[in-house]
Amino acid sequence: MLACTACIGNVGSPFGGNPDASEAGKAGDGAGEEGSEEKPYELVLVFPASPQRDEKLVEEALNKLLIEKINATIDLRPIDWGQWEETRNLMIGAREKVDIYFTAQWTGHAVNVAQGAFLPLNDLLQTHGRGILETLDPVILEGSKINGINYSVPTNKEFAEQGGIIYRTDVAEQLNLDMSQVKTVADLEPIFAKVKAETDMIPLFVRDGENFGTHYISNLDFLGDAKIDGVILKDGTDTTVRSMLETPRYLDMLAIARDFYEKGYVNADAASTKTFTTDALKSGQYFAIVASLKPGKDKETELAAGLVGKLGQIPLNEATITTGVTTGAMLAISATSENPEKAMAFINLLHTDKAIINLLNFGIEGVHYTRNGEIISPTDRTPDYALNAAWEFGNQFLNYVWESESPTKWEEFARFNEQGYRSPAFGFAFDSRPVEAEVAALFNVMNQYRTSLETGAINPAEYVPRVLEAAKAAGLDAIIAEKQRQLDQFLANR
Repeated sequence: MLACTACIGNVGSPFGGNPDASEAGKAGDGAGEEGSEEKPYELVLVFPASPQRDEKLVEEALNKLLIEKINATIDLRPIDWGQWEETRNLMIGAREKVDIYFTAQWTGHAVNVAQGAFLPLNDLLQTHGRGILETLDPVILEGSKINGINYSVPTNKEFAEQGGIIYRTDVAEQLNLDMSQVKTVADLEPIFAKVKAETDMIPLFVRDGENFGTHYISNLDFLGDAKIDGVILKDGTDTTVRSMLETPRYLDMLAIARDFYEKGYVNADAASTKTFTTDALKSGQYFAIVASLKPGKDKETELAAGLVGKLGQIPLNEATITTGVTTGAMLAISATSENPEKAMAFINLLHTDKAIINLLNFGIEGVHYTRNGEIISPTDRTPDYALNAAWEFGNQFLNYVWESESPTKWEEFARFNEQGYRSPAFGFAFDSRPVEAEVAALFNVMNQYRTSLETGAINPAEYVPRVLEAAKAAGLDAIIAEKQRQLDQFLANR
């Protein structure tokens, strides 16, 4: 696996993507495996995104291609971000008939695996996912395994991670703000003070998972699942697992968050809001948002927020690569799927078929966009199908590039990946099953306090000792000990 890590970011074949692979006729893709008289199987795909006006129109276009290639149709079921985790968990608990779920380390993937929600995919990858195996860097599939088993297929995308902000460049120019001086979170204080004093805007929008306490800002490696405490610093060398509540860097971020909250620099409903960050920018009420950055993230956000030419991004830490990033966007096959082979064949197409992945991501050519080679431009119908979810699916290196983005976007992604500092635990993913009861109890504790702490809504000086005591009573020490045991074993065998 160490040898494989050198493959990351090869410019000639960024993560193995073949830009000409528009056909699915690879061995094991599932095409033509059954007679043409068979009724097409309907695949249900559940993922976080805003429902779209032209969703059914795009489904019809997809189905024409899917029936021909794998004798299947697709039922897209986007769930609005505000209801994503709760709705998905209810669907899993009720064992609804779903074929494919979006999943990630930050949305409880390891817990869902422990619950038996997702099928093991090793054999299915061999029989119906050969295109994935040929185009996705082996180290990425290896890094997403739990106890040697793939329960999901990672999206082929950027695999370095860098935290920062996306901000209104037009407002910064009006206020003569020198954004070049912003290097750390603390450097934002005078910027936000001026925005608050001289405009009607709230300086910063934060919410659950998108704040200065989150792992991509504080550079904490949760060793596979960001919802299970027990961390190391991903930009360091120490492999001793500790609670984030006892990690100085995290505590510093909580203190800054509280200071900003008390000064009115962030939205008062930060701990409870369900608003998506892009929608917050779109409202015109906010100067900046917290974001996980990559090359051109500001340009991607401009289009979704209707602010073309008015956004910029500033990194606030160094780029890193962790197992959590390789598992930051994945597709899993539900244990309730009635045809896992078709499900894998569809995921395979998302990694190999240029027509299908771009149709899913951007809609219908000539309707939702116009195309000039690899560059696409918006139309008056673009808002009718604007998922803004291309990072969730398949092989991003097959995607078209909006005219407002850099035409060398994918080459920049490759360089970004090459520069990322690898966590000392890269490749390790914690298996929570030995401490399943403790993890469930810890969830109950953290769900009460974590978002309020990380957004600054409650005082960390008062609440951190209280939360730590409750977490230890729930079994935190046992979880950390098990993480340490598994990590030590992984490092010894690497």
